[in-house]
Amino acid sequence: MTMGDRLRELRLRKHISQEEVARQIGITRSAYSHYEINNRQPVYETLKKLAILFNVSLDYIIGGEAARSETPVTPEAIEIIRILNGMDQERRKQSIDRMMAVIRQAD
Repeated sequence: MTMGDRLRELRLRKHISQEEVARQIGITRSAYSHYEINNRQPVYETLKKLAILFNVSLDYIIGGEAARSETPVTPEAIEIIRILNGMDQERRKQSIDRMMAVIRQAD
């Protein structure tokens, strides 16, 4: 099974469109479509986002046999990752520190 076949299968299992996958990982639908038809290969950062979105390992996406990860990833977690990835390193660190402070207060 090619990587494109695997991506298509994972997307269909989640019952989401190419447009929705593209939106959630921050690329165009056209770019994602090329991955599914094996015209292009995603860069490493995009592969990581796809693995998170589909709750599988990078190895699984690229054709390996690794199983799905144990921890489900919510759309909110994907959105947080997308936002954090768009920040410079200092702002990302500050944001993570603030989130951790809120989490510690909740415990």
